[in-house]
Amino acid sequence: MNTQATDTSRLLGPWMCTALVVGNMIGSGIFFLPASLAPYGLGNATSAWLFTASGAVLLACVFAGLSRGLPGAAGPYAYTRMAFGELPAFLIAWGYWISVWTGNAAIATGGVAYLSNLFPAIGAPGVAPIVSLSVIWLLTGVNVLGARTAGGVQVATTVMKLIPLFIVAGVGLYLLLRGDARIAVAVHASAPVTLGAFTAAATLTLWPLLGFESANVATARVRDASRVIPRATIMGAGLAAVVYIIASSAVQILIPADELAKSTAPFADVVRIFFGDAVGRWIALFAVISAFGALNGWTLLQGEVPYQLARDGVFPRFFAVESRFHTPARALCLSSALVTGLVMLNYDKGLVEVFNFVLLISSFSTLVLYFVCALAALQLLRTGRLPVASGRTAVLAVCALLGGGYALWAIVGAGISTDAQLCGGELLCWAPWLKNPVYMGSVLIALGLPVYLAMRRGARTTAASAP
Repeated sequence: MNTQATDTSRLLGPWMCTALVVGNMIGSGIFFLPASLAPYGLGNATSAWLFTASGAVLLACVFAGLSRGLPGAAGPYAYTRMAFGELPAFLIAWGYWISVWTGNAAIATGGVAYLSNLFPAIGAPGVAPIVSLSVIWLLTGVNVLGARTAGGVQVATTVMKLIPLFIVAGVGLYLLLRGDARIAVAVHASAPVTLGAFTAAATLTLWPLLGFESANVATARVRDASRVIPRATIMGAGLAAVVYIIASSAVQILIPADELAKSTAPFADVVRIFFGDAVGRWIALFAVISAFGALNGWTLLQGEVPYQLARDGVFPRFFAVESRFHTPARALCLSSALVTGLVMLNYDKGLVEVFNFVLLISSFSTLVLYFVCALAALQLLRTGRLPVASGRTAVLAVCALLGGGYALWAIVGAGISTDAQLCGGELLCWAPWLKNPVYMGSVLIALGLPVYLAMRRGARTTAASAP
């Protein structure tokens, strides 16, 4: 049997790669986000969605251009290393790895929380953490079995999670085309668009659109990467953005703002209006599928990052060993062990705030990665090390400039709090030092410096002692 064909058959194709992007971008948060946006009004929420979606698509174009021009490069780590050197690349990858596995702990606990609404027995003391850990290790096993196995799960869960979103979006579009009176009422009653309300809403819409870099991070697991990844990145980011905007806006149109702000299941409430209570109750099942589908895709990435670092010699070689299925099993399992520890912290009531705080500051690392990769694209274009098709250099440069500007805005926005209590009753404010992701996220990234120095020192010692 041809070895190359066998290896290629294990890799992600275009549909699986696109599902990885869409599935990682659309998690469980969409099922609650309309309620969070309700106080700011339809106009501010829609404007915020359009703004953040534009920024996300611009950055997706940057990642697509990097992947197309550097098909052999192992994702964001490699792009940053080529542009700025080994240390910045390591720190970016270090922060991103931590953001992935801490995020996975939140996805797992959130998914099980939704599941307990359908099956109350899961909410009994001691049961929820067991279910959470079972899901984490089940999906770790799926990823250990191979990228295509994980990709098949990703395609199935992505299709299922889109069903209720398409239904609600379809209802909204249908009523819009009919000129339904509810739409006119919702638009008329919406709060006026103001800079403060828009900024607050944009801060909320920022986090759901993270994840479009997923295909680039998984470059080593993608077949025909130079062709598949750019298309999957742009198509996936575009589809996720459109679904978010239409579905979220439809919910805000169909449910009065004061009712929506109090809702614990906005999509279920819309479905109940048109299809009855029995159908609405099962929307929670789709939220569970959405959460676990996202967890599957992010689990793949939590193994890829340390695997890439280990292959480059700046992480222990332990992480670079592949299983017989050609997957980074050790990196996957150790990362899942860290997720396990964080999940257990979350179920200790005294440590829940610690868990949420770590999750918040680690998300900052993803924004830094976006900004640095946009700068890397500009640097590589300037030095001629990023091959670009004729006529596309200016387009990619503009996308990198605008996308980098958006990422910088998002980094600053991460430090803005919309907590009325923290802001003394104001709509938003700059969060204090110990509760500000910008400050604490920078500290988290900096913690990778001693790890890097220790690895480099160890490498030099090994080289010196070699015969």
